[in-house]
Amino acid sequence: MPNTVDPRVVDAAAGPGPAMPVGGSSGGRVLATGVRTAFDGVEVLHGIDLDVSPGEVVALLGPSGCGKTTLLRSIAGLERIAGGEITLDDRVVATAGHHERPERRRVGMVFQDWALFPHMSVGDNVAYGLGRAADRERRVADALEMVGLAGLHERMPATLSGGQQQRVALARALAPQPSVLLLDEPFSNLDTGLRVQVRSEVHRLLTGLGITAVFVTHDQEEAFVLGDRVAVMHDGHIEQFDAPAAIYEHPVSAWVAAFVGDANFVPGTATGTTADTLIGAVPLSDALTGAVDVLVRPEHLVVTADDHGIGVVGNVEYFGHDHMVQVDLDDGRRLASRAPGNPRVQRGQRVRLSCDGSASPAFAAE
Repeated sequence: MPNTVDPRVVDAAAGPGPAMPVGGSSGGRVLATGVRTAFDGVEVLHGIDLDVSPGEVVALLGPSGCGKTTLLRSIAGLERIAGGEITLDDRVVATAGHHERPERRRVGMVFQDWALFPHMSVGDNVAYGLGRAADRERRVADALEMVGLAGLHERMPATLSGGQQQRVALARALAPQPSVLLLDEPFSNLDTGLRVQVRSEVHRLLTGLGITAVFVTHDQEEAFVLGDRVAVMHDGHIEQFDAPAAIYEHPVSAWVAAFVGDANFVPGTATGTTADTLIGAVPLSDALTGAVDVLVRPEHLVVTADDHGIGVVGNVEYFGHDHMVQVDLDDGRRLASRAPGNPRVQRGQRVRLSCDGSASPAFAAE
């Protein structure tokens, strides 16, 4: 089981320091090398390597149980690592035989449930990690102003909306001026509309401050919108760590391709940079030979009405700005096509499929 460490202690990690500048980099570097973590003898992280540059926002993306929260808690000092090394600002804070306490790591953390003290005012919650700092009141006021809650220091958490409570948690993590901010699924408790609004505000704040941030999410859209880079995790490993566009367009594996967006896998035979498939010739982004599964994203799959086509439209979803067409092929497969504007086919109509000419990744068929 995870170590029972009071998570709120992490908010006190930064301790007293100079006022945090608005704009300009104030972030620190996070470096994990060969990090392994185990609970009750079962290894959860299997040699993780992660390098986050100062001022960078990185998303840890993956399904439940992949180890992303464990990695975040290991960086924070809430979990001890069984092997490898974690350094913050070039200072070693964790190895198998060394564990620096969370409050000495100069990190701030925002939790999934926000972990606000219900019996404390907003101001007292934000001040929790400041101890007896001489400029305590100023820091609280500055932190609340940064998150758009100036003047609400006397309010109680229960009187605030979910979005406001989330921003109080963020202000509390920022008040001690940490070098690194860690966020564990910070928007998951908000409804859809509010989640989009608050994450946009948080992104603007983080980039404006230049603070280094690492956040956990299972939401691909959230990771791509907020992350300068994304570490896609699977079964205790980082499968791919790159910019969002690179991960989407050039996934390193079929698993990553399927996890980070809608994916059509079309069987074919590759001869160099072209694959012969049931939807015709498809250009490949890398030369291959032999049996392959070609990744054709829905936006690159063209659907055309054809009485002699290879499939029938099973469903059409219209979203206004674009639409999605699901096509049931005669061989039992289902492929999806996304296109802007109004759909030109309807359910039950026979169609043919083709690639729009975009080069696609392919993977050796299993």
